[in-house]
Amino acid sequence: MPSLFDSITLGAIAAPNRILMAPLTRGRADKDAVPTDMMVEYYTQRASAGLIISEATGISREGLGWPFAPGLWTDAQVAAWKPVTDSVHAAGGRIIAQLWHMGRQVHSSVIGGQPVSSSATATEGQAHTFEGKQDFEVARPLELNEIPRLLNDYELATKNAMAAGFDGVQIHAANGYLIDQFLRDNANLRTDEYGGSIENRIRLLREVAERVISVAGADRVSVRLSPNGESQGVDDSNPEPLFTAAAKALSDLGIAFLELREPGPDGTFGRTDVPKLSPAIRKVFKGVLVVNSDYDTLEKAQAELDKGDADAISFGRPFIANPDLPERLRDGAPLAKDDAKTWYSQGPEGYIDYPALETANA
Repeated sequence: MPSLFDSITLGAIAAPNRILMAPLTRGRADKDAVPTDMMVEYYTQRASAGLIISEATGISREGLGWPFAPGLWTDAQVAAWKPVTDSVHAAGGRIIAQLWHMGRQVHSSVIGGQPVSSSATATEGQAHTFEGKQDFEVARPLELNEIPRLLNDYELATKNAMAAGFDGVQIHAANGYLIDQFLRDNANLRTDEYGGSIENRIRLLREVAERVISVAGADRVSVRLSPNGESQGVDDSNPEPLFTAAAKALSDLGIAFLELREPGPDGTFGRTDVPKLSPAIRKVFKGVLVVNSDYDTLEKAQAELDKGDADAISFGRPFIANPDLPERLRDGAPLAKDDAKTWYSQGPEGYIDYPALETANA
């Protein structure tokens, strides 16, 4: 079995190790979703990851409701991402952009209109807004004649990502966001060709993937799914046939890799008793499989590779406080602890002030 420190080919990307940086929303862009100078330093500090998957990045104003998250639909956003990718590459790293449409998980005060989803549903709880927490609103179902416009938004964001110098893109189809709202049956109540049967519910995912591939090429496209358990109110009554069908469709398209976020019953950021589906997905997805969630030690992560259920591991929160995570894991060094209060704050504290091990020991 491979080691975490062995190289791996992710489609067109040659990664020097199997320690990937998972997408992490951090809220350091400006109000217009334009990346800031701080983000150049943040991503460059973490360039030793086998591959950086960027924080979730909006494909349109309609789809981006998280305050101070970045986008990829304007020329200003593209221009501001270029110094990030240039600096990561200069440091020897690789970085792809995660493309995000949040669907119903937004508030009208941020996006300037009613949220959209697969169906007229609402998430329980409150949304993050520029004015603080506000109750989620009932979304309106996307009309059939709007699907082409949505696909165009994904196409434009992919073109912009490649123009900004990213090595590829990841389609965010997990965590209860728009594509996940189409996939899972407690959120998708449609009776047209995008609802009902599994084949219909995976249709949007497949069409988005096909459109993104038409721009970037299959070997520079990946997808993230969250197949086991509820996520932000989105769930499915029979997840295994749904997600194996989705994985098989993506395998047939030849994407570079598939990432699965799979919390367990003792998860520290979401938990579920629904069994992990990576073993079943492994049987139908023929490409590189990456797993994520609570792999906070070398031993836990390596055990997943040793079982043969995954080819690489994406680490999220450990990368927040440990910009040199691969080196720390290789050396058996202790991991620094992150401060949750600064996850989504706008300043440098808790963002670019975590030292690398050699600096911390100096």
